[in-house]
Amino acid sequence: MVFIFNKIMAPVLYLTRVEKFSACHRLHSKRLSDEENIKTYGKCNNPNGHGHNYKVEVTVKGEIDETTGMVMNIADLKNYMNEAIMKVIDHKNLDKDVPYFIEKVSTTENVAVFIWESLKPYIPSGLLHSVKIYETDKNIVYFQGEYTE
Repeated sequence: MVFIFNKIMAPVLYLTRVEKFSACHRLHSKRLSDEENIKTYGKCNNPNGHGHNYKVEVTVKGEIDETTGMVMNIADLKNYMNEAIMKVIDHKNLDKDVPYFIEKVSTTENVAVFIWESLKPYIPSGLLHSVKIYETDKNIVYFQGEYTE
């Protein structure tokens, strides 16, 4: 324990669980013309779609519980990710099988927000820290639940 001015400060830790899922999608915005979609999304605007093997990292942040010695039970986090992510988007066509993407372009940015929002009801308040998605080894999105007004 660290003592500062007679106050005991508890350590704050970050706990991350990693899962992999596969999904297909087509990058296409209803707000753009067909020509603008092709120009904006290139080969990712293929009318038949394309797929990715995504990796998602979900991180929770908190103090170590004195009783359990954990920030959060990793088995619970695994189950929450299974319910909120794997059952919903693994081996799915994001645009056709996931209602969230009916009006939103299924970019990795929007997938990260979708996962954050899907996890919020499961994770105890204040613990969810970030969602990080690797669409490819070179394309990575990181979201901490920040919104502008």
